[in-house]
Amino acid sequence: MTAHLRERPVAAQKPDLGPCPTIRTERLVLRPHRLDDADAVAQSLGDYQVSRMLARVATPYHRQDALDWLVRQNSGLFAGWTLAITDGDDVHIGCVGLELRHGQWHLGYWLNRYYWGRGYACEAVHATIQRFFRRMPQAVLHSGVFADNGASLKLQKALGFEITGCRDIYALARNAMVSHIETAITAAALRSPQ
Repeated sequence: MTAHLRERPVAAQKPDLGPCPTIRTERLVLRPHRLDDADAVAQSLGDYQVSRMLARVATPYHRQDALDWLVRQNSGLFAGWTLAITDGDDVHIGCVGLELRHGQWHLGYWLNRYYWGRGYACEAVHATIQRFFRRMPQAVLHSGVFADNGASLKLQKALGFEITGCRDIYALARNAMVSHIETAITAAALRSPQ
């Protein structure tokens, strides 16, 4: 009669990538964020040219916003990785993040505007995706870009992302609905950057 009291239902497990790694590429080191990255994060995301291409970043963006975000990212409460993109001198120049939202893995990234056009974003995103698929080989990784962000769409296409749709989403920095091109990639589709 008491057997049902001893048997507990198995809780659904969230896929776990494990601890945030350090990834080295030819020119970059991708590492877990630290609280002392706050000034660099605030400087980068305080630039409207960067924040306008991100859905969940407010403008203006201050050091306290960066600290609040870093504390959340380092709390261990969220499935995923948030990697600081750093150059060889450990200068924080951007971010690549993987997060589980509504049961699907999503990729996001940004780079300080003064480092655009050098291939750093492509190098960092490729290395992160490569490591992700080692842990989650059967997963589909979702991403996307605002329709007016041709450089980011070019990066994703070069790596093998396919366009899966388009919808309007709210962009906090723009305080407006913006057309967003949805993309996705599988491990088999991932290509090395040229």
